[in-house]
Amino acid sequence: MKLDHKAILLLLALPLPLTGCGSFDGVQDGSGDRPATAGGRPAAVAGPDNSGVTDGPAQLGAPFTIDGVTHTPADVVDFDEVGYASWYGAELAGRPTANGEPYNPGGYSAAHKTLPLPSYVEVTALDTGRTILVRVNDRGPMDNSRAIDLSQAAAQQLGIADRPSAVRVRRVNPPESERAQLRAGLAVPDRLETPISLLSVLRAKAVTLTPPRGAAAVAVPAPRPVPPTAARVDDEGVPVRSDDRFIVEGESAAGGTRTTRTAEPRPQPAPAVPVGRTAAVTGDYVVQVAAFGTKSRADAAARKVGGNVVQSSNVWRVRMGPFQDEQGAQVALTNAKAKGYGEARIMRDR
Repeated sequence: MKLDHKAILLLLALPLPLTGCGSFDGVQDGSGDRPATAGGRPAAVAGPDNSGVTDGPAQLGAPFTIDGVTHTPADVVDFDEVGYASWYGAELAGRPTANGEPYNPGGYSAAHKTLPLPSYVEVTALDTGRTILVRVNDRGPMDNSRAIDLSQAAAQQLGIADRPSAVRVRRVNPPESERAQLRAGLAVPDRLETPISLLSVLRAKAVTLTPPRGAAAVAVPAPRPVPPTAARVDDEGVPVRSDDRFIVEGESAAGGTRTTRTAEPRPQPAPAVPVGRTAAVTGDYVVQVAAFGTKSRADAAARKVGGNVVQSSNVWRVRMGPFQDEQGAQVALTNAKAKGYGEARIMRDR
């Protein structure tokens, strides 16, 4: 029976039916392995049936309860959830969905418990990262373990037609050209695949959920192993990296030499500072800038700060000075820090 516009509006004004994704003639939806026909009803039609299909006015409907859980339809613009998806197929072909449209298994539609009817969502398969666009025009699934049920064609496009699979459901606002295609029962091209970094986050959410019976397992990739770093030791037996890290030395509270290791700091903006005075030939103070595992890097640092390089075993230390008093060493220290060596420090030259 073809419904005219007034008949559709009358149907939308009634409480939303919940039969679109429940059971019909004893055949449960979403199994993924149902027969081509059920209850003597014909299989899906080959072409789209978009008689009276429009995008307005959007409907919500009254709250409803499934196995003790109440679901309240709401117009949430930034709706985004992780759950499980299944599909429903040919046995419901031609039956009215919750907003009065005839269900077309060959179209690209979906059933959701709370989103407005109609609305548009991107559905991402978490096992592959593949994402499709579908139009929500029905209420369901009538199972709390599933977040969304896709039409048969949409499930095949997403690649989950064999069993329930973990998905991300995100409400979007596609252009009118894509809306028109979906209203006509035609597919919209796949979205870009989801990056693996985002997929890892979404999969971690999925593993906390109770999956439907027979659902595909969610694969959570193991963290990438960190390769070991080859190291050698200095004359004090402490490992020295051969890359762009350096060693910083300074006096400990007990008066001895304290050695720490850190990544070379990036140069930070600093106010102008006075130019340090020429180092005296003798003195009690030096500025320990850094110590490197390669002479070339030590030479470069020495040129940068106006210091000198002192080799000790397999370590090249960059120092400024000596200075006859602490005030002169402090000026040099300020210059070294302004040029990016934030761990530089004053030492007594004993």
